[in-house]
Amino acid sequence: MWQRIAAILVARNREFYRDRAGLAWNVLMPLLILVAFAFLFQGEPEDVLEVGVVTGDEAMEAVDSPFLELEHIAFTPFADVAVGMVKVERHQIDLLVDLRGAPVYWINANAPRGHVAERLLLGAYGTPGTEPRRETVTGRALRYVDWVLPGILGVNIMFSSLWGVGWVIVRYRKNGVLRRLKATPLTAFEFLAAQVLSRLGVVMVATVVVYAGAHLLLDFVMRGAFLTLLLVYAAGALSLISLGLVVAARLRSEELADGVLNLLSWPMMLMSGVWFSMESASAPARLLAELLPLTHVVNATRGVMVEGHGLAEVAPGIAVLLAMSTVFMIVAARAFCWE
Repeated sequence: MWQRIAAILVARNREFYRDRAGLAWNVLMPLLILVAFAFLFQGEPEDVLEVGVVTGDEAMEAVDSPFLELEHIAFTPFADVAVGMVKVERHQIDLLVDLRGAPVYWINANAPRGHVAERLLLGAYGTPGTEPRRETVTGRALRYVDWVLPGILGVNIMFSSLWGVGWVIVRYRKNGVLRRLKATPLTAFEFLAAQVLSRLGVVMVATVVVYAGAHLLLDFVMRGAFLTLLLVYAAGALSLISLGLVVAARLRSEELADGVLNLLSWPMMLMSGVWFSMESASAPARLLAELLPLTHVVNATRGVMVEGHGLAEVAPGIAVLLAMSTVFMIVAARAFCWE
């Protein structure tokens, strides 16, 4: 019995080691993830609290207050009080202060970090009778699931778009399906256009189903218009499907296509702001993230769902995605081969 087990063990190990693509991916994948995180977060530790400061048309340096001299607090200028109050209501900043004339501050009564910031503010003034005036606001806290959901829907679109086209076309080529289609009047453009439209329909239907199911289970925040959200996801799916066509244009090996698609998808998973904000990432990392289609999908959909942005505000992101789609389609059409 042990000889048979040993024989199978040796055979399985040889099979694994002879699959060079799989072996390389198993070794390189953890290293790539570690290098990516080291590249993303090279800065100093983050501040403990976030406080908005109403500055009007003036610079932050023009506001004089002992509170602003405290360390380990991130002070963010706001030209408009109303904009800052919305941030306090959504728990996106801990406190909002207006220190230009008679000092006044706004605090969310349900925000624990806001109460800590309030104690520091009152302590900075010290002398009784000179404390800033207190105003309270209320609002539902933005949960992590509310923030991360637009990115998760984007990731689902990315995987479905890349593998649904890239991997499938390579399999068609390997099985000889493309060779037989070449003998028909079908042109390469017609074939690619059909692939794009088919996958786009599948991806959008799946996204709507996932969105509806998530809404029933999680009751997440949706402050914008559904039509605007659909337009952003459609533009994002189009760009990612086109990127999948570029990968599938000439490859003949499913294993190699799988590795290339993983190589494209993992940087987008880590650097597109899906799981964490890229605001604290290094400047080169933020610049590189702007080159990734998923970054524009996540930013635009998060703007619609969390911030309530309209079509005009997300139009630049949609334009970038459509431009990427055009470039990818041209490259894929020029590089495509049937065999």
